[in-house]
Amino acid sequence: MARFDIVGQLGSLRRYARSLTRDGSEAEDLVHDALVRAFERRATFRSGGNLRAWLLAILHNIFIDRMRSRRSEAARIEQIGLVADQSMPASQDHSVRLSQVREAFLSLPEEQRSALHLVAIEGLSYHQAAEVIGVPLGTLMSRIGRARAALREMEEGAPPKSKPHLRIVGDDQ
Repeated sequence: MARFDIVGQLGSLRRYARSLTRDGSEAEDLVHDALVRAFERRATFRSGGNLRAWLLAILHNIFIDRMRSRRSEAARIEQIGLVADQSMPASQDHSVRLSQVREAFLSLPEEQRSALHLVAIEGLSYHQAAEVIGVPLGTLMSRIGRARAALREMEEGAPPKSKPHLRIVGDDQ
């Protein structure tokens, strides 16, 4: 390979970068990135080709890529701004209610909480949730039913049943 003398091209690269960016610091960053890319891809340079034109083309392409990236970023930020402007903070009543629901949900036994979470929050079907947990479908449905009943009882203000009371069969007292 012929001598790959980039140092002799620094003046042209800096002038062109400065012309594109209109900022000295940004121009230096652009030249640096162009030199790194040129070094990484030096094997693609055709022997006897115009080194200066090749380096300027690399610099130009990096500049264009940056501009596209900035425009894309600006569009994303603008979209986020539009969405953020449409949202409103929840009223204090909603925040308190959400906290109560969360507390009630978290107070459920783990097996009921996980079953209800998979179906009600993650949107899995009963069959999928049963597979995830590794229990029969009937067991999953029973857990969800008990979880919903416990949440209803909490909602109505009744103390949740910790365990069902046993009834003695055949006891006439």
